[in-house]
Amino acid sequence: MSLRTRSLKVGYGKRVVVEDIDLEVLRGRFVGLLGPNGCGKSTILKTFAKILAPLGGTVYLGKRDLRRIGQGELARRMAVVLTGTPSPGLLTTFDIAAMGRYPHTGFLGRLGKEDIEKIWEALRTVGASELAHRYFGELSDGEKQKVLLARALAQEPEIIILDEPTSHLDPRYRIEVVLILRRLVREKGVTIVASLHDIDLAMKVCDIVVLVKDGRVLACGPPEEVLEEERIAELYNFERASFNSFLGGIELKSRSMGPVYVVAGSGSGAQLYRTLAKHDFGIFTGVLPENDVDFHVARAVGATVVKEKPYREISLKSFSQASELMKESHQVVDAGFPVGEANRRNLELVLGALRQGKVTYALRNEEESRRLYGPHASRIIRSRNISSLIERLWAVECLCEGGGSS
Repeated sequence: MSLRTRSLKVGYGKRVVVEDIDLEVLRGRFVGLLGPNGCGKSTILKTFAKILAPLGGTVYLGKRDLRRIGQGELARRMAVVLTGTPSPGLLTTFDIAAMGRYPHTGFLGRLGKEDIEKIWEALRTVGASELAHRYFGELSDGEKQKVLLARALAQEPEIIILDEPTSHLDPRYRIEVVLILRRLVREKGVTIVASLHDIDLAMKVCDIVVLVKDGRVLACGPPEEVLEEERIAELYNFERASFNSFLGGIELKSRSMGPVYVVAGSGSGAQLYRTLAKHDFGIFTGVLPENDVDFHVARAVGATVVKEKPYREISLKSFSQASELMKESHQVVDAGFPVGEANRRNLELVLGALRQGKVTYALRNEEESRRLYGPHASRIIRSRNISSLIERLWAVECLCEGGGSS
């Protein structure tokens, strides 16, 4: 069975929120809706769940128009978990999960032996069987979300609709919930349609992502094809941040303080770039191979990067570009990069900074600095860690702003 839409318009009253929605959700897929707050993700989900009527177009469940499917049948085929948790008084976790069996019980809603077995199976599947006899109101947010998933699973649905299933959860429960959902997709063939706020999470768990903005579907497809830097910037109007698909995360950008030149490589600069951006330093860096993790992090935080082709020695052209950028920098940092034949010219960059009288730091120990830089090592300021380095950079930058650059 699949969920399909044709020329669907969703909204409230006569106000259209999103239109021209043409999607096909296949069985056993995890589909994530992404978009800024208020873009219509929840409205789409409520229309899929028949809580809201379409303002135009059609939703199909399998081959049937959703409007022609009765609530009883729909409850046996589709489960819905919306934002907010119920306030059930003195009901236990088992009682909440048992509500999922009501579409399968008779007029009196009595639970039979098979129903009780299904409830326990659902609780075990989500790892909540030990909570069965506790009052629902006493549970943490993460525990409540697992129980609501158990209630949905007890319905034995073909599709589960979830609105922000990981919101307000700590990292442990976020991971537990998404792993449960992935397991339902993989092992039971359940179709999951969920609104999400975490781009990195969507990239890791979704088979299909749907990007929603300004009353329309901006893009739809596999996350590895759809979640590109430019598209995410358009989706969320990023100005001082960027999404890096290689890293699978959002990086902050900043260029308000004078630039610091970072000589890095092989991951030695990644955390330093992020910390510099957080503290509003501009960043120049290089020379970095295009396949180096430092290259990707540096680009993501908005650094000016001098690059080189992978597996090649640093060319004179790249070295000259880096040297010119370094002249514009107030301070220089050797991030403690490993040295090989391909990047040996980066040592020359640091030596050039010392000859120019630049304030130069190294995240290396004294012995290693002497081995690499010889007598020039005595002019390098060594820092124990990034925090102490930032304090020194900040102090010198304030002096530069007050009395000219170094």
